[in-house]
Amino acid sequence: MDIKIRDYQKKDCNAILEIINDAILNSTALYDYNIRSLASQEAIFEEKIKKGFPVLVAEQNATIVGFGYFSEFRFREAYKFTAEHSVYAHKDQIGKGIGKLLLTELIARAAQQKLHTLIGVIDAENTNSIDFHKKFGFDEVGFIKESGFKFNRWLHSVIMQKML
Repeated sequence: MDIKIRDYQKKDCNAILEIINDAILNSTALYDYNIRSLASQEAIFEEKIKKGFPVLVAEQNATIVGFGYFSEFRFREAYKFTAEHSVYAHKDQIGKGIGKLLLTELIARAAQQKLHTLIGVIDAENTNSIDFHKKFGFDEVGFIKESGFKFNRWLHSVIMQKML
């Protein structure tokens, strides 16, 4: 498996859109209901990059197989040393080490940017993601009952934190 982690380029967005829209439609990884357009996803990434946050892609054989990023956790000034991250792999590539490569690089970038902590907000049913984060030194620090409603049921959020 020869996977390269690199910075996002606008040309990557169509492949990323396939990954994120599949997650929106078929999982509780995102609490969105509606798929994103190319223009809206490009704007989301442009805003993160403009603020100095990384957007990374995992590329294998010139194909985007995953992506990840971090950005502000909350919008008050005192939170400027805390970031919330997200990591996604293509549905056919889950379990092949892509998330590990992306999260490793995100943690390194967060440390380079002198952040103090990274936060992950994970659907409580996604025990694979919770366990994955624990392997990287994230601790469960919170549980928000019925924080989202999707697929005709209430969903709970697990808050995970890694001190850098």
